Amino acid sequence: MGEFIVEADGGSRGNPGPAGYGAVVSDAATGETLAETAEYLGVATNNVAEYRGLLAGLRAAHALDPRATVHVRMDSKLVIEQMTGRWKIKHPDMKPLAAQAARVFPPERVTYEWIPRERNKHADRLANEAMDAGLRGEPWKAPASTAEQAGGATGTSPAAGREEDTAAGAADARAARAVATPSAGWAPADMGPPATFVLLRHGETPLTPQKRFSGSGGSDPSLSDTGREQAERVAALLARRGTVQAVVASPLARTRETAAIVAARLGLEVAVDEGLRETDFGAWEGLTFAEVRERHPDDLNAWLTSPDAEPTGGGESFAATAARVAAARDELVAAYAGRTVLLVTHVTPIKTLVRLALGAPPEALFRMELSAASLSAVAYYADGNASVRLFNDTSHLR
Repeated sequence: MGEFIVEADGGSRGNPGPAGYGAVVSDAATGETLAETAEYLGVATNNVAEYRGLLAGLRAAHALDPRATVHVRMDSKLVIEQMTGRWKIKHPDMKPLAAQAARVFPPERVTYEWIPRERNKHADRLANEAMDAGLRGEPWKAPASTAEQAGGATGTSPAAGREEDTAAGAADARAARAVATPSAGWAPADMGPPATFVLLRHGETPLTPQKRFSGSGGSDPSLSDTGREQAERVAALLARRGTVQAVVASPLARTRETAAIVAARLGLEVAVDEGLRETDFGAWEGLTFAEVRERHPDDLNAWLTSPDAEPTGGGESFAATAARVAAARDELVAAYAGRTVLLVTHVTPIKTLVRLALGAPPEALFRMELSAASLSAVAYYADGNASVRLFNDTSHLR
């Protein structure tokens, strides 16, 4: 019985947009690349492309040895969490793909691991090669060295060696990174309207003026009288503008209450998205920054210097929050393409969406001020570009 590593990735230049996937099967003991596969999918979302990559990688491993055990590694937090059963699969396009992937091998012979994007470069390169080929109207072909060993075959093929072992592989990786980077500048006029997220931080709660940690693991406070008044002011502003077409809220009480006040004024329903909840601050919930520094100084220092550090007591790291928020963003961009949607959420998710749109490092989270009931806005275009249009606007509260 073989033991294989499957690394898979998928991408969409736009969401949805021209999409493709890539997958690599390697020997778990030696690291030798055994098979590569890639395909252009036409127009699809990032998440669908990632699931197609997973499915293709598993099928390639099965073709090598149907009795094998497989360890899947992907940089898609969404796919990994859904395939392990920790997250529910909500999107109708992904449910059948996940079901197919689960049937390739018996579940007890497949394990899953999330890895950072920089450790998934081989599969990412293949996905970009497939998209490039598809946009030229050609099928994906393995690199020259791979094709020679495989007798010129296309599609899934044995690999001649690992990417980093050849200068050509390094050049391919550089080209793939260049292709994957969205172009700078103004969006073309014929691209169509972007998906625009109007980001509303919830109104004040009793904990807000005291500057206490209030995440998804605490007391889940409701709005104060001040918070409800703030929500009414936001509602009046957005009603005058008349641009919001849908409202989506975090599941926590303060965001759902804020969203309900605004949606009632706009004549809209409120949808709830689990991915928009605030970070879980563990044992720090309800404490001030000074109290945390006094009680948990080492944990606080680690948290301030590393996005992977968790708050005391099993809280959620900023890295984990970013992965969750990015997955929710991708699903919402696909669902609301070309529309303006109000996302009623919290400090960390809003700052994270802005940070990711700007390509800023994780430490940028500590360099933004975000007031209660403030408005921000980010537009997402079909070519993958994002544009921050507004940040921390509180003029409607004055």
